[in-house]
Amino acid sequence: MGAPILVTGAAGFIGMHVAERLLDRGEQVIGVDVFNDYYDPHLKAARAARLEGRDGFKMVRADIADHAQMRALVSDAGVKRIVHLAAQAGVRYSLENPFAYERSNLAGHLSMLEAARHNQVTHLVYASSSSVYGDRPLEGSGFREDDPTVHPVSLYAATKRSCELMSQSYAKLYGFPQSGLRFFTVYGPWGRPDMAYFSFTQKIVRGEPIEVYGEGKMARDFTYIDDIVDGVVAVLDRPPAQGVHEVYNIGDSQPVGLMEMISTLETALGVSANKIMRPMQPGDVTATYADISKLNALCGYQPKVPLEIGLEKFVAWWRQYENG
Repeated sequence: MGAPILVTGAAGFIGMHVAERLLDRGEQVIGVDVFNDYYDPHLKAARAARLEGRDGFKMVRADIADHAQMRALVSDAGVKRIVHLAAQAGVRYSLENPFAYERSNLAGHLSMLEAARHNQVTHLVYASSSSVYGDRPLEGSGFREDDPTVHPVSLYAATKRSCELMSQSYAKLYGFPQSGLRFFTVYGPWGRPDMAYFSFTQKIVRGEPIEVYGEGKMARDFTYIDDIVDGVVAVLDRPPAQGVHEVYNIGDSQPVGLMEMISTLETALGVSANKIMRPMQPGDVTATYADISKLNALCGYQPKVPLEIGLEKFVAWWRQYENG
């Protein structure tokens, strides 16, 4: 039996799905999560319960910023591969709670880098974000990994770009391969309640109005969770050369306007939304659009789930979860 894989943020949206996929193929997985109250702790507990019933899984409740504990955990378990997905998410939340991002995103990432370098980890895969590209118009074939990333418009984006730079330096200094994943608007079952598709669903069903920011003129590269996990696992299985730090976009490469997303969600729910138009929020960007040619060429990545099918799957899960 091979060494266990450490998945941080395992009670989170992407983390739970990645851990499940790894368990499905017979891997041993150690999950780490701090179980904070950024959103409904019951949802995180329900995700954790799905994993804790699986053979080959162990959950550790811990703060990734506790570098001594992380270093000891990696050492004691003999971990050689890490999928680091724990972070403080949310662009708007960062405007009011900046120090949460300092601890989780900056100190937490450094903690994992130190744990990796002191324990001969062979591949560190970590979550970055499409927010590093800043606010830019839709053009060409999308945002490329070698496009400029020097104009973040939120603290969240700045911390994610900082993590990429830290990883670049550690790969160069200490030689262990790393891969950063720039996720584009992930959605699907077991998602985050602070995301628009999730909160809109709750409000539409309750008959409450939804606030549509940017006057509805924004666009996002909505990417279904199963497609995201395909990309994460493909990257994990293809470590770069020693001392190399790679960055990949993981998206659908099909930006969808916010109003189109709402219309698709209304169809899936069978209910019309009462919309209140609002101006753009500070820290938001007008559009995201992933050029996925690099991930396709190197790992064979190809998203499969269109938005209408993905939202139908989310709504089916949400109804079951709400009634459970």
